[in-house]
Amino acid sequence: MAATYDFPSDLLAGQEELHQVRAELLALLKRLPWSVEPLDGFSDDHGWRKVERPASPGWTPDEQAEVEKLRERERELAVFVTCHRFWSDITPTEKVDARMTIKHTQPTNNRPPS
Repeated sequence: MAATYDFPSDLLAGQEELHQVRAELLALLKRLPWSVEPLDGFSDDHGWRKVERPASPGWTPDEQAEVEKLRERERELAVFVTCHRFWSDITPTEKVDARMTIKHTQPTNNRPPS
């Protein structure tokens, strides 16, 4: 049976925001053209599978800034979560389990009040 951990609220909030930022970044990248810079389309059937891309208009400066903003926030949150003081209180043998547990913890707005 997996252990339960008493994660601090700021660590849980950081992990939750990290999930949200990553989801937002992924959704944005899926909406954007495949190339940051304007490029012609291409078709290549010389590899193990055929690859085709339509012409890309590139990203606008606003789109580039939004991606960079989300990536920077993702880095900040990843550092906050992985370097949180909570991890120093967990034994080395429990760290992997604890880190996996927090990654799969439900958002705080879905939890019943304590």
